[in-house]
Amino acid sequence: MAPSPTGRFHLGSARTALFDYLLARKTGGQFILRLEDTDRKRFVPGSEEEIMRSLDWLGITPDESPLHGGKFGPYRQTERREIYQARANELVQKGFAYPCFCTPERLEQSRKEQEARKVDRVRYDGLCRALDPSEAAKRVASGEKYVIRFKMPHEGSTIAHDHLRGDIVTENKFLDDNVILKSDGLPTYHLAAMVDDHEMQITHVLRGSEWLPSFPLHVNIVRAFGWDEPVWIHLSLFLKPSGKGKLSKRESAEAMKDGHTVFVDDMKDLGYTPEGVLNWIALMGWGVAEDDVMSLEEMIQRFNIDTLTPSPAAVNFQRLDHFNGAHIRLLSDADLSARIKPYFVAAGLPVEEEALMKIAPLIRERLVTLDDCFTFASFFFKEDVSPNRDDLIAKGLDAQQSAEIAKKTYEVFSALTDFSHQTAEAPMREYVEGSGLSASQVFGVIRVAVTGQKISPPLFESMEIIGREKVLARLQNAVTVLERM
Repeated sequence: MAPSPTGRFHLGSARTALFDYLLARKTGGQFILRLEDTDRKRFVPGSEEEIMRSLDWLGITPDESPLHGGKFGPYRQTERREIYQARANELVQKGFAYPCFCTPERLEQSRKEQEARKVDRVRYDGLCRALDPSEAAKRVASGEKYVIRFKMPHEGSTIAHDHLRGDIVTENKFLDDNVILKSDGLPTYHLAAMVDDHEMQITHVLRGSEWLPSFPLHVNIVRAFGWDEPVWIHLSLFLKPSGKGKLSKRESAEAMKDGHTVFVDDMKDLGYTPEGVLNWIALMGWGVAEDDVMSLEEMIQRFNIDTLTPSPAAVNFQRLDHFNGAHIRLLSDADLSARIKPYFVAAGLPVEEEALMKIAPLIRERLVTLDDCFTFASFFFKEDVSPNRDDLIAKGLDAQQSAEIAKKTYEVFSALTDFSHQTAEAPMREYVEGSGLSASQVFGVIRVAVTGQKISPPLFESMEIIGREKVLARLQNAVTVLERM
């Protein structure tokens, strides 16, 4: 996994990391995180930390990384500068690369001239490629500023094999002599990634399909060194939810309007579980049933690079909600309690652990995201609730009739010494049968009075957790409100 710390860690990078992790675990290999941090102009402070924090939250922590170390370090490209310089010079000596002294002004002028001629593809015109190597060496020795370009073949074609897509054939006449070492001595991705793959004994390279246009260059660099090629896998493209166009980081603002995000670090705050997120992204580009609910361990057992697919996948946030809810329902009471507790604490509510353990199974089936717990269960921890006055009036009844229901309930509950849900529910069912009222009318008044909301977890189980004294106080408050209407 080799992201650039030039922005936020998004879904595409997370999926690449997941597939890397699954393959490493399935085969007994190592999952390696290295940082392609040579683009210093686009470097974003805090990006490295976000990458590693996101991987930890997802539960796919690397075996080797800048943070964890490893025998093939260092794992930041800026700390491997001398390695790339030596390798670039090796290519120059072998005749596969050359110093280029062209100024930015000359390159811009050449680009404009080619565009004016309407050439098929604008590329470097090869001025320095034609320099005598000894003359180029003298200019380098004199201190003249230069970059190193890779000398791409101009005749024939380059055949590069992708594990998902088969042989990809590119006519060499369209290929450019890309810069592989910049004037500041740092490599471009094209050289650094190939060198690191070799130096770190990488067997499989999984990356986004946006690198396909550079694939011929990468293959030619590896072959110029005479190295064995890794298994190349260019993963499927992520499309916008509409299915039209590539999903970009810019879509995050639009997604956030609906409570979604393309950035992993935001998903925890939005109430998503790592299990749900992993399950969701795994099925985008992996040819297994799209409804399969899988744990990380189950993914490891089933994973096979032969079942990956190159077909673009539309990002469907409704599917994320589906998988997140499914994984919430798989959590134990203790695990769910621990995960929802922070939402109540953040709101300043006094959380009772014993009560939380009883609440978790009552709300589990209703949760899509973990933060839904506050909507469904905050009333448990409040000293009192403030129901909407109109909601206290049962359908088909007036305020006075509804007040009578609250009074009768108060009377029944006051007489109970045992306030378990079974004990409290039985006399209220008897009241419904003898009153001529419907259960929805009676229990609707009680629900709003006690919870402050029209929808809640099972009513009598909820009242048992709240406790008789609080329930009676809330019923009395409802009577007061209704009688004043």
